[in-house]
Amino acid sequence: MKNIGVIVNTKRPRAGNVLGELRSLAEGHGFKLYAEDAGMAKTLGAEHIPVEDFGRKVDMTLAMGGDGTVLYTARALHGFDVPIMGINLGSLGFLTSVGDTEMRQALEAIATKNYKVSTREVAECRIFQNGDPVGEERALNDIVLGWGASSRIVTLKLSIDGELVGSFMCDGMMVSTPTGSTGHSLSAGGPILHPGVGGFGINVICPHTLSSRPLVIPNSSLIEIEVANAAKSLILSIDGQDEYKVKQGGRIKIRKSPHEVKFLQLAGHSYFSVLAKKLHWRGSSL
Repeated sequence: MKNIGVIVNTKRPRAGNVLGELRSLAEGHGFKLYAEDAGMAKTLGAEHIPVEDFGRKVDMTLAMGGDGTVLYTARALHGFDVPIMGINLGSLGFLTSVGDTEMRQALEAIATKNYKVSTREVAECRIFQNGDPVGEERALNDIVLGWGASSRIVTLKLSIDGELVGSFMCDGMMVSTPTGSTGHSLSAGGPILHPGVGGFGINVICPHTLSSRPLVIPNSSLIEIEVANAAKSLILSIDGQDEYKVKQGGRIKIRKSPHEVKFLQLAGHSYFSVLAKKLHWRGSSL
């Protein structure tokens, strides 16, 4: 891996502190850097190219910032077999597994190929309005349908593999990948799915019944959500980005994408240690 893409969230206070170190380490290992931002490219001594060209130019990409930066990078590289290493420039993240103080170890790991590879599933979402296709998106974390301009509840129909599961009066519904299960889904009462689990989590948001519970289904399933009744347009959010307005009669279909995302992590990285730290599990000494 000699060609390394660099995507940096320049709004992070620590961003400027690590770029000089990154440039020096990259030069020492003989890495060629590529950056999407012209100013960042100059600072790093990197070649400036559009992010759309990363998939054809780089062997791997450093996503420097927070989990949002990693999600942005994953979407930009979708369809390309380019692994990502998340460099944390703030508080510990679920996806940014390498701290900014570990930059030297990270570059050394890349140079010596002494790292772990974690493969993550991606959800593919197709959007229809009155039977007509209006868009297609991919999500590493989650797909959320809900909210809108009014506080009035809606009725959503959930089907899995063509079989009607139920009709729910609620505020919305979310489908999460194992990677996204520690995000919005967890805050809504959903289960934590280990990244090695092949499946999706489905949560109904604020259901008007006490009997509704989260579902975990196989990743081979086709999930369909229909807006059966709504006095407002719902917002369809993909990985935290509001993408579409879906009206009554709208339908979304979700299934596993044929493409996956690969993350590079330092050899000592522990998934459960990250959970313990992020979730403040009592009794944990990790």
